[in-house]
Amino acid sequence: MARSSGDTVVVDGRRLRLTNLDKVLYPETGTTKAEVLDYYARVADVLIPHTRDRALTRKRWVNGVGTEEKPGEVFFQKNLDDGAPDWVPRRIQHHKSHTIEYPLLNDRATLAWVAQVSSLELHVPQWKFDSTGATLNPDRLVLDLDPGPGVGLPECAEIARRIRPILRGVGLEPFPVTSGSKGIHLYAHLDGTRSSEEISAFAHELARALEADDPDLVVSDMKKSLRLGKVLVDWSQNSAAKTTIAPYSLRGRAQPTAAAPRTWAELDDPGLAHLGFREVLERVARDGDLLAALDPARVLEPTPERMATFESTPEARDRLATYRSMRDASKTPEPVPADPAVPSDGRSFVIQEHHARRLHYDFRLENEGVLVSWAVPKGVPETPAENHLAVHTEDHPLEYGTFEGRIPAGEYGAGEVTIWDAGTYDLEKWRDDEVIVTLHGRPDGPLGGPVRVALLRTGRGGDEKNWLMHRMKPEHGPRSASPAAPAAARPVTTTRRSPAADVVSAALERGPMLATLGKPGLVGGGDRWAYEMKWDGIRALVEVRGGAVRLVSRNGNDLTAAYPELQDVPAAVRAGTALLDGEIVAIGRGGRPDFGLLQQRMNLVGAADIEGARRRVPVHLMVFDLLEADGRSLLDEPYDERRRLLAEIVRSAGVVQVPPEFSGAGRTVDEAMEASRSLGLEGVVAKRRESTYTPGRRSGAWVKLKHHSAQEVVIGGWRPGQGGREGTIGSLLLGIPEGDSLRYVGKVGTGFTSRSLAEIAARLAPLERDENPFTDIPRADARDAHWVEPRLVGEVEFAEWTGPGRLRQPSWRGWRDDKGPADVVPERP
Repeated sequence: MARSSGDTVVVDGRRLRLTNLDKVLYPETGTTKAEVLDYYARVADVLIPHTRDRALTRKRWVNGVGTEEKPGEVFFQKNLDDGAPDWVPRRIQHHKSHTIEYPLLNDRATLAWVAQVSSLELHVPQWKFDSTGATLNPDRLVLDLDPGPGVGLPECAEIARRIRPILRGVGLEPFPVTSGSKGIHLYAHLDGTRSSEEISAFAHELARALEADDPDLVVSDMKKSLRLGKVLVDWSQNSAAKTTIAPYSLRGRAQPTAAAPRTWAELDDPGLAHLGFREVLERVARDGDLLAALDPARVLEPTPERMATFESTPEARDRLATYRSMRDASKTPEPVPADPAVPSDGRSFVIQEHHARRLHYDFRLENEGVLVSWAVPKGVPETPAENHLAVHTEDHPLEYGTFEGRIPAGEYGAGEVTIWDAGTYDLEKWRDDEVIVTLHGRPDGPLGGPVRVALLRTGRGGDEKNWLMHRMKPEHGPRSASPAAPAAARPVTTTRRSPAADVVSAALERGPMLATLGKPGLVGGGDRWAYEMKWDGIRALVEVRGGAVRLVSRNGNDLTAAYPELQDVPAAVRAGTALLDGEIVAIGRGGRPDFGLLQQRMNLVGAADIEGARRRVPVHLMVFDLLEADGRSLLDEPYDERRRLLAEIVRSAGVVQVPPEFSGAGRTVDEAMEASRSLGLEGVVAKRRESTYTPGRRSGAWVKLKHHSAQEVVIGGWRPGQGGREGTIGSLLLGIPEGDSLRYVGKVGTGFTSRSLAEIAARLAPLERDENPFTDIPRADARDAHWVEPRLVGEVEFAEWTGPGRLRQPSWRGWRDDKGPADVVPERP
């Protein structure tokens, strides 16, 4: 070890003199400068991607951090030192009154130099310099959850959990980092199209909304006098002039803690604490960078387009480097090519049965010259009802696609390998977190014909290698990417005319046509698809006949008396009789549908209660389809014709609105989703233009695309509350019907108000029963449960599905009295 006199070292070809390595920089723990240098050398690979090309600001403790009673002197430094090595990369930024030359922390040598001059804390902005030295728009958003006196990490974690579905609702995936100081940072990737001012404004508005929802716990104002017992949601670090502690940076506190990326599961731990630098080293060695997905360049598939957008490491250029490092060609019969993979555009696949320590199946897809690989312990699911764990492993060479043989004992993956099935695949989607393909195996192979599978990265257990394999239903009809069939080739349909009563009766008995849940990548362009905004309300079929109105819910309940203002609908209809399909909505703040507000109009029977609620919460009818007009059935007409007639016959007036479709051959689903998001709506429904209307059926011709995940659930029981909820309901136990049984999908304990809890308790009391209605509820969740008849349907918003088929972080949205248990199905694309 070098002593105070100094030693010269070479770091990645750069010479650097290290001095005073015995100096104690953290007196309370005796941590020396040598240990600080060692820490930064060992985290360089995970730290530098989060600082590269960003203006580096350093906090230096030349004589150590001191103690809590007597802190050491600290220097806050932006400008590069005159004595800095000339190989340190740098960029100049001009301000109105001065110019700053910033160092860029882009390599190991610079990181070693930074640590050598006792720069313990490393701070960077949310924007980068481009190759010319110009500043770019921010590529990440950060929210600093900073606890005031009297609160700590548990309260910060609670606010983080509230923020997660909000950010996901606008298409941003948040990643938590315990700051190593007091609170939690939440990061989310941005596409770089918005300025720092715009992102700051968004973050500020989000902080204000959180404060409005819970002013006793959240504050958005920076004044210290307002922060007692509250968590400050600091939005200001998105300003172009502000910086945030870099992930993995040490902190200049009495104890050598570090800013540490965490999993969401860890945030649920009551014992959540900041991590010391040795704990961070252990985690990095075990888990790698939990924040890697924040950078879209560091993804599963480094395509040529992506490779051109970032500086590739040797590992990124050679996708077989990891594979070769794990095998000795002289000891294993596996193919071990000496050269990097050559990019290709083949579409082969292989599933290998691997009798290693445990039997499993290796699932491999050819992509860019390698076989992207997953280990699937239970193999390809046999039905869409099953989901199997798939663990992403290292890329394999293409030659592995024909490999069969025995890997010797003592070698990696020792055991017998045989080919279970192989062939080619059709690619539907390939992203860093989702792959969808249709497999075409051998004619006599065990797959037994084309099989459509999806691989979804779940990160279960905090491990980004954990994915889920789901067997999808076959895709019916032409692929969305295919051109539209010429008119002459389309089947000719004969318009069915029938008495109005027959049409109405058939549609009302079966209920409205239903959409399947999907994702934008599975929907084509505006030449074949129409896009409608998705309204967050209650679906209703509306019969207009002889100046009177009848409203029927999706599950056949008569809603006419509950919404008396909708008796005005005939005034907007230019036909003697009509059957409309639409959504009953309550308009909240900003003129947006508010499902929570609509709850106040549901379950009312008495005329006085209905009238009072009507005055407080008026409703509107959003009409988007026309099924019958003046005795003519339109069920067999294509969507475009029904929409044309709807525009002629129904006008927007009073309580009735006919929202326009987001139309045009040049329109894209992404544009429709962005329009929906900007309007604060729930999402988009994409409808095939040639599709007819099939009452009561869920059809792939209609696809609902949501900004957030929601699921209808059947209530099968409840657990009593504790603490502030003692004596009332703590959580509801949720299920989804499967045949004659009720499958348990989790419990929900958030999203309730005191009023809604009392109302829920009153609704559940008459349904009490002794028997457990669930088939598979864990013992811990059933321990003190009160069971109820599974008759009532509610809706929750949630973060994601877990591997065992549970809802992660569900939040209560309200009752769905328009639906019965038989209507509830898993909402998965």
